[in-house]
Amino acid sequence: MKIKLTKVYVDDYEKALGFYASVLGLTKKADFSNGPYRWLTVASSDEPDGTELQLALNDNPAAKTYQEAIFKQGQPAVMFFTDDVKGDYERIKARGVKFTMPPTEVTGSTIAQLNDTCGNLVQITQLARW
Repeated sequence: MKIKLTKVYVDDYEKALGFYASVLGLTKKADFSNGPYRWLTVASSDEPDGTELQLALNDNPAAKTYQEAIFKQGQPAVMFFTDDVKGDYERIKARGVKFTMPPTEVTGSTIAQLNDTCGNLVQITQLARW
């Protein structure tokens, strides 16, 4: 078995797609609708056939409550890994993104957190090299 898909709840499809594709640099993988339902996913530009991230609308009350609660607690809804967290921090910050945590060394890694403007905190992690 392998992980092929995970999701993050968002408050607006277009705003989320703009953020995850234009700001973070992910690639739109799937985008189709059936009536009011929309299936929208993005993937890493480096691994377009790898794991997909579904941008799922938080129109379900349970999803909205969950999204708001983890945001309020300061927990990231999604984590991305990089080989250059400081470089990615500078690149993304230059695009006007507000970081809630600049690159910070923690046990085993350096992390940064940012607000995706769609109701979520995103963590970028660079694992330590020993």
